[in-house]
Amino acid sequence: METLQRLPFKARKAVFERLEQIGNLASLTLEERMKYDASINTYRTLLAVEEYEIEQRKKEREEGREEGREEGRKEEKEEMVRNLKQLGVSTDIIAKATGLPPEEIEKA
Repeated sequence: METLQRLPFKARKAVFERLEQIGNLASLTLEERMKYDASINTYRTLLAVEEYEIEQRKKEREEGREEGREEGRKEEKEEMVRNLKQLGVSTDIIAKATGLPPEEIEKA
C-alpha cells in the first residue's frame, strides 16, 4: 500500500484499472472466458497481420525506389553514350568510361 501511495495519481489510476480488468476476467464463466480469449486472439492476430502488411508496404516502396534509381542511372549512362558518340569518341573509350559492354554502346 505504501508503494501505491507514492505513485502519482495517474499511475495509481492505471493500477486500479488493471485490477478491475483482472477482477472482471475472474468473474467470467468458462464459456464467457473462452469467448473472451478467442476475441483477444483474433484481435492480436489482426494486429500482427496489419503490422506485417505495413512492413511489406515499406519494403515494396523501398524496392520500388531502388528500381527507380537503377533505371535513372541506366538512362544517364545511355544519354552519356549518345553524347559521347555524337562527339566522335570511340566505342572502346566509351565502354571504359561507362562500364557498359560494346554491344550496348552500339545499340544506343
